[in-house]
Amino acid sequence: MLSVFFFYGGLGVLALRLALGVIFLAHGWPKLRHLQQTAVEFDGLGFKPGRFWGTLVALLESFGGIALILGFYTQTFAVLFALEFIAIVVRKLIKKQPFVGGWELDLLVLTAFLVLALNGGGAYSFDRAFFLGW
Repeated sequence: MLSVFFFYGGLGVLALRLALGVIFLAHGWPKLRHLQQTAVEFDGLGFKPGRFWGTLVALLESFGGIALILGFYTQTFAVLFALEFIAIVVRKLIKKQPFVGGWELDLLVLTAFLVLALNGGGAYSFDRAFFLGW
């Protein structure tokens, strides 16, 4: 094993949080800015009422993305995101989409959120500062 890397394990969690946070902020902010269009899209996907589900996802992705970047309530937001991605994967399975080119990346994102849900925000997070102290 490369035990020298164990010292830097907190950086891995930080990198995962930052990547997911930026991605979901980038996806959530347009949904939040254009809620009417988001509602129509969610209705079209079969998530009715689209206004409710679209707004909920827009808020989660926007504010949850910021929370992940900061490492603030990481486990709570990771669980919420994991629930979102369970719904996405199940929907794609019901629609009989193939694994490759269908839902493999959604499974990867779901797994990343499960890692954060189980491990928390890591050493470089507001969670650590507020709940465990530096």
